Amino acid sequence: MTAFDDEEPARAPWLVTLADLSLLLVGFFVFLQASQVDPMKLAAGIRSGFGASESAAAPAPMPVDIATATGFVPGSAVPVVTASALEWARGAARDPRTRLRITGEVDGSAADVDPATGSGPILAADRARAVAALLIHQHAIDPSRIVISTGRGQRRAVLTLGFEGGRQ
Repeated sequence: MTAFDDEEPARAPWLVTLADLSLLLVGFFVFLQASQVDPMKLAAGIRSGFGASESAAAPAPMPVDIATATGFVPGSAVPVVTASALEWARGAARDPRTRLRITGEVDGSAADVDPATGSGPILAADRARAVAALLIHQHAIDPSRIVISTGRGQRRAVLTLGFEGGRQ
């Protein structure tokens, strides 16, 4: 017989089992709580983790139809909108969920710039605004449903029809 056989254990055997069961119960509640994710808090955490701002811009409506206003003279923003483009815009405006994105474009040549500033993007914006003003003046679409943007391509204004979700 050894000297260790006579000593009582330092802990009661049931105490180890109780500690194991308690830790399993705590772990279960941690997993249960972690499975209840608030999607808004998760999105905010991901945005802040990547350094994005809280007020992220809404995505552009998905384009479903397109029309063009062509025939711009180089360096000019005077619109040449045909009757078919006006009727197309009127037809698009019948659905209250639609948004009309008007993208003014320049061809990138040295002659196709704004005469006052020498800037192509300013001329592209002027072309988009001129087409938007014509559509509004002809009562083809409500001004609150028009979005103006600029681009590079040809001497034209592109009218893109898109649907904005959630509106009836």
